[in-house]
Amino acid sequence: MSDSSDLTASNNYIDSELVERLKKVEDCFEADLITCIHPIFAPFDDIIRQQMDDLKDKRDNLLVLLETEGGSIETAERIVTILRHHYSGEISFIIPNHAMSAGTILVMSGDRILMDYYSILGPIDPQIQNRNGDWVPGLGYLEKYNQIIAKSKRGELSHAELAFLLDKFDPAHLHWLEQAREHSVDLLKEWLVNFKFKNWNVTKDRQLTVTQEMRVSRAEEIANALNETTRWRSHGRGLSIMTVRNDLKLEVEDFGSDADLSDLNKKVSGYYRLLKDYMGRRGWQYAVQTRDSRAVY
Repeated sequence: MSDSSDLTASNNYIDSELVERLKKVEDCFEADLITCIHPIFAPFDDIIRQQMDDLKDKRDNLLVLLETEGGSIETAERIVTILRHHYSGEISFIIPNHAMSAGTILVMSGDRILMDYYSILGPIDPQIQNRNGDWVPGLGYLEKYNQIIAKSKRGELSHAELAFLLDKFDPAHLHWLEQAREHSVDLLKEWLVNFKFKNWNVTKDRQLTVTQEMRVSRAEEIANALNETTRWRSHGRGLSIMTVRNDLKLEVEDFGSDADLSDLNKKVSGYYRLLKDYMGRRGWQYAVQTRDSRAVY
């Protein structure tokens, strides 16, 4: 009986300590914080909506601590709608570990993006369910289809490849993937232009005046680059802060080495490590948390 009581007391202490550490991050960043460690699929959009609806005494700005393997573009879009409904100020994303695929799309909706040397984003390859019910990278599926069709046009298609084509490729899936790719490009063009690029007025090197057309063109370049499966080779390829900066030419803040963000780094690290340790101890995979709620797993 005492062991059970001790465990309950320990859990209650950690729950309280997590909220206190979360509040310290908020005070340091001068924003509300919501932690989202989960796939970008329903019902997590509903959970985030409830958390946002229930959060009292909101500040003007929001910081989203995000860790995700990815998921659905449509769910990412719904989450952005929820966050922007509640916050008219800046919404920033901080990535202590990884935000892949649809998570990268979600990050691109932020006014600010904060990474460190360990953080990674990923290609925004939409996922589809195969016949076994497993989620697989969709653009790789589309790329392979296009390769087989190209061989067919050249008269180089073998009987085995023809049988594979008929057996494995669903025209409805192919159409959906093409639409999903275009949808991701449209979302990044909208979000980057309206939020990340809203204060981009002068080019960095040549000091040229930035036009709206330049913002749209730059956003489209980034979206198309993130959709290039042959460029990144793997759906699970991690795009580091240096890759994001140098290859995508997208400005992100280094919360790990920027002196102005050193206090934030310490507080985020203290909170994040305790949360991940606690999740491991309890055997939980997912977490959504604000200062007014315990983590939902």
